[in-house]
Amino acid sequence: MKREREREIRMPVNFINTLTIAMLLGFAFVILLFSGFLDFPFFSTSLPSLTDQHTSIKSNKPYPFDDLVGAFRLWDSQVGCARFRQSHKEFLIIGFNKSSSSSSVQENGGDSDCGDLKMNHVSVLVKGWTWIPDNLDNLYSCRCGLSCLWTKSSVLADKPDALLFETTTPPFQRHKGDPLRVYMDLEAGRKRSGVEDLFISYHAEDDVQATYAGGLFHNNRNYHLSSYKNKDTLVYWSSSRCVPQRNQLAMKLLRLLPHHSFGKCLNNVGGLDMALSFYPECANDAHLSPKWWDHLHCAMSNYKFVLAIENTITEGYVTEKLFYALDSGAVPIYFGAPNVLDFVPPHSIIDGAKFSSMEELASYVKSLANDPIAYAEYHAWRRCGVLGNYVKTRAASLDTLPCRLCEAVSRKGGRSARAL
Repeated sequence: MKREREREIRMPVNFINTLTIAMLLGFAFVILLFSGFLDFPFFSTSLPSLTDQHTSIKSNKPYPFDDLVGAFRLWDSQVGCARFRQSHKEFLIIGFNKSSSSSSVQENGGDSDCGDLKMNHVSVLVKGWTWIPDNLDNLYSCRCGLSCLWTKSSVLADKPDALLFETTTPPFQRHKGDPLRVYMDLEAGRKRSGVEDLFISYHAEDDVQATYAGGLFHNNRNYHLSSYKNKDTLVYWSSSRCVPQRNQLAMKLLRLLPHHSFGKCLNNVGGLDMALSFYPECANDAHLSPKWWDHLHCAMSNYKFVLAIENTITEGYVTEKLFYALDSGAVPIYFGAPNVLDFVPPHSIIDGAKFSSMEELASYVKSLANDPIAYAEYHAWRRCGVLGNYVKTRAASLDTLPCRLCEAVSRKGGRSARAL
């Protein structure tokens, strides 16, 4: 009886001790949780629309990250390609609907219009000085069984079907049996010569369109791209043609953001071509005197943002300034063509014109720089294969110009075309 009474007395005591310990542990857990010592993954089921330029996916605790690959991993865990594709399903490569695509970029014709070709081989002779890269010279095997010779050599094209002029005016008269006259002007204020048979420029309404999105501008450059992103200096800008209007625009934004300005305009790094001093790994060849364009992409890749401002703001005029930034793995802050979104992948650039003030734009850039998930969203297009009209933009670039021009010459009949 005595032992049973002692056992009955001990049981409540043990229960009280256990309850007290549990309460102390629970209290300690609450303190650790609210102090931020414990941090649990967070996933919001009410993710806002990703198509809005001002929309940002906020990570649980924004911080000034510098590891791009780490930002990708975080984005993968909280968003992922499946969700991004669903949000931009109209821009997927597979099943891309041509009827809903933008009219800002010319369509490359399918095999259905091969019957329009009047010649199986076309030769184009480039006349006079031109900025077109020499490595465009080649013999091309084009669609519809068409072969195309593009050359600056009058020996290789001794009897050309077309003459291409850029900096000089074509002949005022063309007689029957003479080559077709082709004139190209890719500058902002593009103007026809008035005597050409075919006109090449950057606009979709021209006879042959040539966008700046190709790879020919990039030859012989250092393609080393860094996964490190400077977390203190946010913006890269480089310009050596100091157009007053562009300088003023750049100054208004850059005064609000930490930046490195290379080149001659608004330089704040201590001299020209200082990028190689900052990033020696970007040098192409230690034995050659470097030029600024040799390390352009490599230097840009160290920054989260690249400021890209066109010399002239006009519809369709989207130059290499924007595409350099995209190819370098940075997010472009763009001022230029009002229809720029027709030329780039979805959610890939920050269009400065969409913001009511420079202060609003700068605030958005700063918040994006501290939010790895929202920043990684601007790279999702390249990782998830959601390219949209960018497929057409690349297909209409200078890289494909020889075949597309040769097709146009073939449709007219080349030398046998009626003289006007």
